[in-house]
Amino acid sequence: MSAAGIAPIAAVGTPPLALPITDVVAPAAASRGQGFVALLMQGLQGVDAKLNAADTLVRRFAIDDDVPVHQVTMALEEARLSVELAMQVRGRLVESYRELMNMQL
Repeated sequence: MSAAGIAPIAAVGTPPLALPITDVVAPAAASRGQGFVALLMQGLQGVDAKLNAADTLVRRFAIDDDVPVHQVTMALEEARLSVELAMQVRGRLVESYRELMNMQL
């Protein structure tokens, strides 16, 4: 902690969410036709990780007083936004599937 009693941002936060495009889908997986599935699974695993991290922080905060409130709040908000994004993606996928099924050949 610094002299003012506030931890530096780097010590509190998580790494940025942005991934290089080359890390999103492995070329070998894309050539086998698994690129889209791997991308969706990676996203869902990320959402699950954020939910687990937020749950762990909330439990630690309830038991101990060593977890700062702002850290718990940020973890909960990241988890909420991740779930909201996953629901938006799911909605778009379902909408696209219905559109494809309604196409006439």
